[in-house]
Amino acid sequence: MVSGGTYGTEEIVHGAGYWRGILILLITPLLWSLPTAFMIGELSSALPFEGGYYAWVRRAMGNFWGFQEAWLSLIASIFDMAIYPTLFVAYLTRMFPWFQEGNRGWWVALAVVVACAVLNIAGVKVVSLTSLWLFFALSAPFIGIVLLAPFKLGALANAVTRPTTSNVDILGGLLICMWNYMGWDNASTIATEVERPQRTYPRAMLVAVTIVAITYVLPFAAMWMTGLKATAWETGSWADIAALVGGPLLRIAIILGGMISAFGMFNALVMSYSRLPLAMAQDGMLPAVFAKLQKKSRAPWVAIIALAIGWAMCLGLGFARLVTIDILLYGASLSLEFLALAVLRFREPDLKRPFRVPGGKLGAIAIGIPPVLLLVFSVIRSEHESILGMSSFAFGVILIAAGVLAYGLNRALKPGGWSVAESKKPQPAA
Repeated sequence: MVSGGTYGTEEIVHGAGYWRGILILLITPLLWSLPTAFMIGELSSALPFEGGYYAWVRRAMGNFWGFQEAWLSLIASIFDMAIYPTLFVAYLTRMFPWFQEGNRGWWVALAVVVACAVLNIAGVKVVSLTSLWLFFALSAPFIGIVLLAPFKLGALANAVTRPTTSNVDILGGLLICMWNYMGWDNASTIATEVERPQRTYPRAMLVAVTIVAITYVLPFAAMWMTGLKATAWETGSWADIAALVGGPLLRIAIILGGMISAFGMFNALVMSYSRLPLAMAQDGMLPAVFAKLQKKSRAPWVAIIALAIGWAMCLGLGFARLVTIDILLYGASLSLEFLALAVLRFREPDLKRPFRVPGGKLGAIAIGIPPVLLLVFSVIRSEHESILGMSSFAFGVILIAAGVLAYGLNRALKPGGWSVAESKKPQPAA
């Protein structure tokens, strides 16, 4: 499942309307997901090292940019992870509005963070959302919406729906769409494991992106037929909309699916994101304490606890604001990865690459242009969101600048430099 799956897409329609929202859902994966999957497919197959993204940038452009990549990825992950407990609460309150009062929703979100951190430190295995049966189980309520909505053709034009508080516009809808199409990183690491990757991998990615796009577009297209106003949509509103076409049972199925999806994605990503500070500590970029492992489960427990504190601090920011700052910071790190792809093509042309981005050196440069152009919209949108009394853009710039200061401090405390991790721990990047 990619990011939040169909759960969490509601405000795309609220911000862009039906036809523009569907168009955005169809075009975005071609300009955003596929280039990213191809880029990571080449780099992960050529340099399958622990630390992944920052190891690639470090090899291509040196220690300073490698550190900035690690910093940006780490900071972006904190905001990204806070989105899932926020989604969990958004669906929970559709069934139990009591949790909307006061800080009750925040405490529930905090409980999700603590529970998943404890589960991962203890090594408790929870069913992965990558399992096919669970993907179909969580998608089943939306199949119900697609099948039942045509029977309400035009009938919901005057439907009375729950008042929304969303202020998402078309740019905000685009950013939410970009977030919903994130998550191809793990899929791209299979580029070395398929036969004839140069031919098979691009086809597999095209099929995967098409399937995901269909699961996003069909429910919206079906609801468009009912005449329901676009302003009725906000995060969590799939539940109320399901009730309009399928009754209370479909509503409950959507609510439970949204909660399971958010909890499952968060739990699965805890260990994945904790590998970054672990690898940074092993390379000397962070204090060695972050490399401590729990004796039985081998989980990086210090890294998980530190990250959990960061996730908890971001819980009150709200879904749209979290997505905006997440895309801004993630986009900065992604831009460095695309730059590393091009630089390595020129600096190390003979590097073994089981999968190559098609088109030679020009193709390696051109493939990064569409995602970077899309990121311009994140900069524009971030000017209209505020955090701590400043625009999200200014807040993001401060966090980016902090990475430069952190590098200087790191070098001052560790003048001997860092270890060369890529020669020590060759294993597939997560």
